[in-house]
Order: sequence, then structure tokens, then C-alpha cells
Amino acid sequence: MSPAPLTAAKSKAQPVTPKPFLIIAGIILITFAMRSPLTAVGPLVGSIQGDLGLSNGMSGLLTTVPLLAFALLSPLAPGIGHRFGTERTLFAGLLVVLIGLILRSSGFVFTLFAGTALIGAGIAICNVLLPGLVKQRFPQKAGLMTSVYTTTMSMCAALASGISIPLASTGGWGWQGSLFSWALPVLFAIAVWLPQLRADGSQPGKSTGEKSKQGLWSSLLAWQVTLFMGLQSFLFYCTIAWLPTLLQQHGISQTSAGWMLSLVQAVSLPASFFTPVLASRLTNQRLLAAVVGLFSLVGFGGLLLGTSELLLYLCLLLLGLSQGACISLALTFIVIRAKDVRQAARLSGMAQSVGYLLAAVGPIFVGFLYDLQHSWTVPLSLLCLVSVLVVTSGIGAGRNQTV
Repeated sequence: MSPAPLTAAKSKAQPVTPKPFLIIAGIILITFAMRSPLTAVGPLVGSIQGDLGLSNGMSGLLTTVPLLAFALLSPLAPGIGHRFGTERTLFAGLLVVLIGLILRSSGFVFTLFAGTALIGAGIAICNVLLPGLVKQRFPQKAGLMTSVYTTTMSMCAALASGISIPLASTGGWGWQGSLFSWALPVLFAIAVWLPQLRADGSQPGKSTGEKSKQGLWSSLLAWQVTLFMGLQSFLFYCTIAWLPTLLQQHGISQTSAGWMLSLVQAVSLPASFFTPVLASRLTNQRLLAAVVGLFSLVGFGGLLLGTSELLLYLCLLLLGLSQGACISLALTFIVIRAKDVRQAARLSGMAQSVGYLLAAVGPIFVGFLYDLQHSWTVPLSLLCLVSVLVVTSGIGAGRNQTV
């Protein structure tokens, strides 16, 4: 008489694993919160400066503060995810992003930066844990799933850049209403992610232990992956922070500059999708990394050399292709250069901590250089140099090895 109750109790105690479709939908919706709150700011910098009296350097902090949050929290995210479960930790990250969006749009200098910091903290958690979740739930489709969520990030980034100014102009919303509007997709993501809280949050795979943690930080390959992540992020965040301002200096309207930034993000979509699929089929990714880095060099070099309409659009095309390919390739490196799920989370934490700390100096340093010289020559020369470093680090990270 006893086996039936025991069986029922055993089945009741088993963790629930959500269906793959629900996990895919949840991952896609989380990516809505991972780029749009950041790229929505660039086109609105002029309005924010006018209302709150910010300098160019302080305005650069609006992009730098989230990157500092990425750098500080990324090493902690793998441990938090392992303790509380990846799905639950991602849910907490979404809640933090939502609170940050509400604070940032309240119209005061303190809440602007405090909310921006919270947004960065929530996104940091999602940034670090998603590659491990992909490796765990879709081990045979890691390249395809990386393509799906990086493409969605690029699409949301493009949308946010393009419609920020129209949203601010609609119904007298202003920059505050425009920034607050991005809380709505985050709310939707939270609602859809709720069923995942019942999932088994464990991360299968043999634990590599403390020795492996120390070995990761002494691995040349791990550092090359980290530098590739950081340097391409340096270029991406400098672009979203200052490209609209650069274009406006050349006589392009604020609205058109926002849409041209959106164009860069839109062009990145096919590159974001196809790069991980291609990378997963190659024996090594060294040539691929070199090519996408050279696209960046030519794009920034073209902006430095001239401003004709044809050259301008060619540069934007190359920058979009490069940045879309680079972010998806960086995330692919994290997945395929790790031996197991735990190591993927740790490599993700290292790459995004050190990498985003490097990237954090970009927007504020570019703003500082522009304030000093009132010219884009030196800042664009710096971006060309960083593009060369992307090529060299990518060639190293593209080796067919694991850390």
C-alpha cells in the first residue's frame, strides 16, 4: 500500500524543467532589457544636458556608470546564480532594471545616476548568466541560440536609438517620458519569466574548484577572450554615446542623427545572427575575428578622413557590421572556449568584469578629449587604435583551444 504515496511524494519533489519553447521566449524577452535602456540615452543627451546642466564629461558618465556596474558585479554573478539558481537570479536582475528605469526618469541629477547604476547592476547579472544558461539548456544548439539572443539585443538597441527622440516629442513626454517608456517591455519580460522560477536552477557539470578559478585568471586564452570582449565594448559604447553628437557637429539634425545611430544598430542585425552560426562551424575563428575588427578600423578611419554623404553611409555600414559581429563573437568565445557550464559562467564573469571595466573608460574619456580640443580628430584616432587591438586580441581568442 505504501509505494503509491512514496512515488507521488518523489515526483512532487522533483524540480520542474520548463519546456524549451518557454525558455527560448524568456531568453528573447530578457534581451529586451539588456540593450534598449542603454542605447535610448545617446540621442537624448543634448536634452538631458540642457535640462540638468551636465557637462560633456558628466554626460559620458550616463554610459560609463552601467559599465562600471558591469565590471563590479560580473565576478559575483556566477556565484549568486549557482547559489540561488540561474533562473531566479535572472528574475532578480530584471526587477533591479525595472527599479532603475523608474528612478532614472524622475528628473533629478541624483536619481538620474542612481537609476542608471541600478540598470547597470541588473543588466550585469543577465549579461553574465545568459551564456551559461544557453550552454546548459541548449548544449547542441549553443551557436544558434547565441545568434538568436544577440540578434534580439541588436534589434532592441536599434529600435531604442531610433525612436527615443520621437517618443520624447510625442504628447510632451520629454526625455523623462521617453526613458521611462522602456520600463514597459521590462515589465512584460518579468511576467513571462515567472514560470521559470520553478525550474531546476542547478548547473550540471563537474565543478572545477578553486584551482580552476585561479587558473582562469592566469590563462592567456582567457585574457584574450576578455580583451576582445572589453575592446569591442569600448567601441560599441563610445559609438552609442557620441555618434549622434559627432553627426550633429556635421550639420545633421538631432532626429536624423538618432535614426543614423539606429541604422548602425539595424545593420548589425544580420551580422549578430550569422556570426555565431558561422563561428561554431569553423575549426578556429581567427580569420573571422580579424575581418570584423578591420571593418571597425575602416569605419572609424573613414569618419576621420572625410564627411561626404557616400563615405558617411559606408562608414556607418561597416561599423554596424563590425559591432554586430563582434558582440556575438565575443559571447560565442565565452561558450566555446569553456569546458563546462560552471567554467562558462566563470569565464563570462571574468570577461565581462575586466572587459567592461576597460570599456567604462571609453565614453567619458572620449568626452574628455572632445572637451579639451573641441575636435573629433583625436577621439576618432583613438577609436582606430582600439580597432587594431580588437584584431590582435580576436586572433588570439579565435584559437581552437579551451581555457
